[in-house]
Amino acid sequence: MRFEAFSFGSIRIDGVTYEHDVVIDRGQVRKRKKKLSKPFRAAYGHTPLSIEEDIPWECRWLIIGTGSGALPVMDEVRREAERRRVALLIVPTAEAIAKLQEQPDDTNAILHLTC
Repeated sequence: MRFEAFSFGSIRIDGVTYEHDVVIDRGQVRKRKKKLSKPFRAAYGHTPLSIEEDIPWECRWLIIGTGSGALPVMDEVRREAERRRVALLIVPTAEAIAKLQEQPDDTNAILHLTC
């Protein structure tokens, strides 16, 4: 997987530009569907990452890119990662991309592109 460009609101992976949050699941890129997390928005001031979303758990490492640091990750996500024995790394998206390039094997990701 080749990360070619990242800027506020946009990322280019393997020649394809995405202008929405993305999920990387075993080498496949798809749109993050955050609709199920929207009911929690009022409590966080931002739509958080919740356990209600389709999180790519089939991995050893799950990297969550938080944009510039604003994406909240609910405690239930952290507990589920621990229960599944998935190492969770929550960092700003630019750092998440760097980590994905360092350790791509058995690593999935959720990348927030704004905030």
